[in-house]
Amino acid sequence: MRSYKHLNTLVGWLVFAIATITYILTLEPTASFWDCGEFIACSYKLLVPHPPGAPTFLLLGRLFSLLSFGDVTKVSVLVNMLSALSSSFTVLFLFWIITMLAKKLVLHRPGMHDDRNVEPTSGQTWLILGAGAVGALAYAFSDSFWFNAVEAEVYAMSSLCTAAVVWLMLKWENRADEADSDRWLILIAYVIGLSIGVHLLNLLAIPTLGFIYYYRRTQNPTLTGGIITLAVSSVIVGLILAGIIPGLPTLAGNFEVFFVNSIGLPFNWGLVIFLVVFVGLIWFGFRQSFQRRSRLLNTAMLSFVFILIGYSSYLIVPIRSSYHPTINENDPEDVLSFVSYLKREQYGDRPLLYGPQFNAQPVAQNDGAPRYVRKGDKYVVAEYRPELEYQPEDKMLLPRLYSNDPLHMLYYKKWVDIQEGVKPTMGQNLSFLTRYQMGHMFWRYFMWNYVGRESDIQQAGILWPGASNAGLPERIADSEARNHFFALPLILGILGLFYQVRRDGRNAFIVGLLFLFTGLAIVLYLNQPPIEPRERDYTFAGATFAFAIWIGLGVLGLADLLKTALKADTARAAVATLLGLVIPGIMAAQGWDDHDRSDRYNSVDSAKNLLNSCAPNAILFTNGDNDTFPLWYAQEVEGIRTDVRVAVLSYLNTDWYIDQMKRRAYKSQPLPISMENANYAQGTNDYLPFAENPAVKEIDVRQFMQLVNQNSDLLKVSYGDGTKSLLSFPSRKFYLPIDTAAVDKMGIIPAERRKQLVPRMEWEVSKSAIEKKSLVILDILATNNWQRPVYFSSTVDSRDFMGLQPYFQLEGMAYRILPAKDPNYEPRGDEGYVTNDLMYEKLMKTFAYRGLNDPNIFYDENNLRFPANYRDKFSRLANSLLAVGDKTRAKQVIDKCFDVMPDKAVPYDYYVPQFIPALVEVGEQQRANEIMDTMTGRAEQALAYYSTHNSAMFDQEYQTYLLSLNSVGRAAQQIGDQPRAAKALGLLQQYMR
Repeated sequence: MRSYKHLNTLVGWLVFAIATITYILTLEPTASFWDCGEFIACSYKLLVPHPPGAPTFLLLGRLFSLLSFGDVTKVSVLVNMLSALSSSFTVLFLFWIITMLAKKLVLHRPGMHDDRNVEPTSGQTWLILGAGAVGALAYAFSDSFWFNAVEAEVYAMSSLCTAAVVWLMLKWENRADEADSDRWLILIAYVIGLSIGVHLLNLLAIPTLGFIYYYRRTQNPTLTGGIITLAVSSVIVGLILAGIIPGLPTLAGNFEVFFVNSIGLPFNWGLVIFLVVFVGLIWFGFRQSFQRRSRLLNTAMLSFVFILIGYSSYLIVPIRSSYHPTINENDPEDVLSFVSYLKREQYGDRPLLYGPQFNAQPVAQNDGAPRYVRKGDKYVVAEYRPELEYQPEDKMLLPRLYSNDPLHMLYYKKWVDIQEGVKPTMGQNLSFLTRYQMGHMFWRYFMWNYVGRESDIQQAGILWPGASNAGLPERIADSEARNHFFALPLILGILGLFYQVRRDGRNAFIVGLLFLFTGLAIVLYLNQPPIEPRERDYTFAGATFAFAIWIGLGVLGLADLLKTALKADTARAAVATLLGLVIPGIMAAQGWDDHDRSDRYNSVDSAKNLLNSCAPNAILFTNGDNDTFPLWYAQEVEGIRTDVRVAVLSYLNTDWYIDQMKRRAYKSQPLPISMENANYAQGTNDYLPFAENPAVKEIDVRQFMQLVNQNSDLLKVSYGDGTKSLLSFPSRKFYLPIDTAAVDKMGIIPAERRKQLVPRMEWEVSKSAIEKKSLVILDILATNNWQRPVYFSSTVDSRDFMGLQPYFQLEGMAYRILPAKDPNYEPRGDEGYVTNDLMYEKLMKTFAYRGLNDPNIFYDENNLRFPANYRDKFSRLANSLLAVGDKTRAKQVIDKCFDVMPDKAVPYDYYVPQFIPALVEVGEQQRANEIMDTMTGRAEQALAYYSTHNSAMFDQEYQTYLLSLNSVGRAAQQIGDQPRAAKALGLLQQYMR
């Protein structure tokens, strides 16, 4: 028989191959939603993504993208492949970690010893390898890890870093008595340094590494020694997290400001001096280690240096930023802005150990850390970051109920019985921690992976063994993401946990520590609010990794239970392994359909369709994330419509982004923004409050922008103690004079709308303050003179439209602003005048809808939002065509919509009832009836279910079904179908809260 070492290597690579084949077969061929489009684009061209960046990931992504050999359509799948291979190697290292720990148990050699030269018997060998295979494959097919493996996100590589350092530390443990064993520790330090450029989650493995070191170096460990080890490990985490990552650049920034401002040296000389001093200190540290012949100091110094070498991947951030690339978030081109980038200052802070509760009112706003900018030959303070001061009685330990966001406060009440104006008790605070943050946002995710998941709907619950489909909404009962694991992975993992605790308590503690720090410790650190834009299960992949070790060791426990029935080691190993392999087999079978993205193109098609909605050289205002990142991918990687300038509204509240918008990008000229940097620098004109002046009835936008650019006293209002002032707007009514002859000559107004051309646009701003982004929009309207088309994405929040809706023209998936007033516009009605020929061309001929007609492709909640928008636009066009008597094309539009997005592939949504009157008018009464009956039945079933469940969990779904009933009822009334209208509206009244 081959040696154990040979078989361990061979079976490990076999498990790796299974994982790799799985991930390649289910890999998304293009950019997924959320951050994936951004990361692919930034990998391809080494651009600067959102803080704190991921330079290690980007460098490796760039390397993988080169394998496209110029075929830009292959870039996305290659960067996705980086995640797939990272995940496969994670599974490989997990296999070897399990076999290392299992070997100690099987050979009855608990604790930390060198067991390399001990050869297990044949039966023991196959039991150990079976344990490794079962645990590794269970993790490979777990929900959260598989999700991360098939898209271009950092979490797969982060898991790889965690697996690698734990495996390397166990390798060191076997070789700790060798003269050169410290090289393993130095390699671990290098991997930790590299992992900083991926995600900080890897740092949470350091306490686990610390205890492996302690147990290996200590013959008789004590409680005091354990406490010291935990403290030292935590200090190391803190030193890296606060001392190295932002600390060194912060210190460099202080050197720079001091030597430039106080000594008078040129820019960057302070940074040079810091580097000289820092390198000198490192040299001194090494010199001391040699003089004292201190192996410990020398190893510590080498580890520190190798962490820095790995961390040096971050140098590409300021280097690339200094070249002003097209994606350059936060513009971290100098050491001071780079520090802000590393600290994620744009996202704010959450109180962790001590801070205000949600009812607390600030009593003062103090100046915090200064923000410097270059001016002349000095650094000057542009602003001080505000620090709110609260009364001591409004603060509490471990504040979990802290956010005063109105939406957060509403959802706090759904989880804990609290009242506005009343300070929450510590009991209520801890109740939210245990029920929501730990229960809902950790244990629920953990159980998804190893018990079962109810569905893909956000807030979906745990699918317990024996759960019935009776009474479930169709959306849940038939969901591909309804995965039955029958709690078998959990049971086997618990068996493995108890088996290891009984046989090898030290290593059980080490695995438990990894589980604790990558699970519940993250819960405490994140301090999550009561509602999130998406599920956050990917954050806890480290905890499910640790538990997978116990799943593998559960095979040993299973074999132990079979001792009385099977005496032969080989037979017992075979039976235990085969029984164990049933579990990853079930997980793979259940999870394949909802993790298979191999034919999914919706995200990129939606981006291309939005870009192709725009006329040449357009300006397109969008939301962030899913509304923007796919656009960045389409433009940066595939070169689609680079003449369109995408302007992200949330970023337009920052000076660095406005600066970028004033530069050329590919085929797009700079945006027509008249404001100079002094008018929009951070801390200046962040918002302009409404301060009514009865003498000013209305405001000319051009004159208003001139006054803003002049920082005119006419717009200033004082605040605070009266010594400070800021600009305001004195009237809610704005107008823009239009040169109708010039506009008509441009040909931008469709022939059918020439009579709607107005000599002046008038609108009313309902907001209590104009944010910087809105000021930019007004500036563009005042300056552009209709030279460039200006659009809002149709998914933009209507509150950002600033009351301009009467001048919207619907073009594909975007609203174009034109000086032509829609005569049919109603404030509570649809937005955007429909130009039939243009819309018909876009929806019927230009747009792509790949895969939306295939019922075998799984679309989760995020993917279904864009098809819903398509249906809305199809229905708008169909009804507009019918309004002019064009039944032929109206029917073509309706048929096209239901052909490319049939109910069996993309379930009916609340926009579908808009088709009902049109269907009846084109002679499709039967289809109209089928839609009404189907949607009413689904809503009745769903509302009956949701009304008996936690409203905090399914509030969005509940409201969506109420909206569907309202739409069906009104459509039925419109066509005179009173029985169906009565049923839908009756259910609406029944379930209204």
